[in-house]
Amino acid sequence: MASLYDFKETEMSGQEIDFDQYRGKVLIVVNTASKCGFAPQLEGLEDLYKKYHDEGLEVIGIPSNQFKQELETDEETSDYCQVHYGVTFPMTKRVRVNGDDEDPLFTHLKEESHNGRIKWNFTKFLVDRNGKLVKRYAPITKPEKMESDIVAALKA
Repeated sequence: MASLYDFKETEMSGQEIDFDQYRGKVLIVVNTASKCGFAPQLEGLEDLYKKYHDEGLEVIGIPSNQFKQELETDEETSDYCQVHYGVTFPMTKRVRVNGDDEDPLFTHLKEESHNGRIKWNFTKFLVDRNGKLVKRYAPITKPEKMESDIVAALKA
């Protein structure tokens, strides 16, 4: 069975993200969309990233246009997230989160959560320092509501 550390994504800059580099880190993986009503959560995710990064928290934003709420190009998405929400954590090129051509990372995370399809943008996955899923959060869950779980994962 695959481990989180077996996956790779491509940053908007074209640089490869090898998840193996996150061994020993706590990770939030989130599917994003710039035009989604939940997009302001990017600010909360950035706040958590800044607050806990030095303790080992990483955040990876993975845009998807599967729900028709993303901008036309990866470049527009990147600029929008930086300008409007101050995002400094890595953002990948867009992927599909459901269906036959879904991104393998999301296949893995959904299997780990035993919770099926991604129903909407801003589904968040918290992964512990050993690459195991701690919890899957619904799109409506604000990042600050994840903080106690993040702190616990960082201390574990």
